Amino acid sequence: MTVLHSVPRRALLAGLAAAALDLPSARAAAPAALRGKATQGGLLFARAEAGSRVALDGRALRVSPDGRFVFGFGREHARPAELVVTRRDGARQAMRIEVETRAFDIQRIDGLPPRMVEPSEQDLARIKADSQAIARARARDSAEPLWDMEWRWPVVGRISGVFGSQRILNGQPRRPHYGVDVAMPTGTPVVAPADGVVSLAHADMYFTGGTVILDHGHGVGSLYAHLSAVDVAEGARLRRGERIGAIGATGRATGPHLHWGMTWYALNVDPALVAPPMPAP
Repeated sequence: MTVLHSVPRRALLAGLAAAALDLPSARAAAPAALRGKATQGGLLFARAEAGSRVALDGRALRVSPDGRFVFGFGREHARPAELVVTRRDGARQAMRIEVETRAFDIQRIDGLPPRMVEPSEQDLARIKADSQAIARARARDSAEPLWDMEWRWPVVGRISGVFGSQRILNGQPRRPHYGVDVAMPTGTPVVAPADGVVSLAHADMYFTGGTVILDHGHGVGSLYAHLSAVDVAEGARLRRGERIGAIGATGRATGPHLHWGMTWYALNVDPALVAPPMPAP
């Protein structure tokens, strides 16, 4: 039991009042407007008052001058998050974000060539070089918020693989699947789902085959893999709907499909939560 009689009443009331200022009020306006789903693998587009500074769990976020910013949660995120917005006048307001947990599927893929499951030393060197190139592209932190628009699917078709599923390749458990697969015939056009700048264009990576990465600003990137044709060059600026390449079965694939991945910096997020429901083919 806590004893309070030794604390002067005036000081106690002042302390309680100060503490109340740090607590979110049910009647207070939210410090930022959020668009998206606060869930494992979710990406949220947000806007605060112009000139604000924003931090997520103590990590400072890039904020455009007009207050736009973006952040995401990984597949394993299992705790509430705290978003703190500091306005130009110094006023500070915190928002608690409850992050929904998800149940992920088990996906079995058989029939892969053995070297695609157990690479040789020579293949491992190639894989390392590919990984470094992808990491450099994903590390971009460009200032323009090209992500701030309505996204579309890069191709319309049958969804054959979902984000977060635990993959078992030729009977061997592997890392989760960090993207969405859309199965369509080889040569089907793939387009940009939102405006972006090509940060990587590679005709033949070991796992992902023909690969393109778009930079959408503020650490948001999107990856397109297993392409039979890469029709863009690094540095090109694309508008939503412009062609990236064509579906194929290059790299580690058992049939023609597009693997569409998304990241917020090094964090993998679910593209299906950013795009609208898949249209009918």
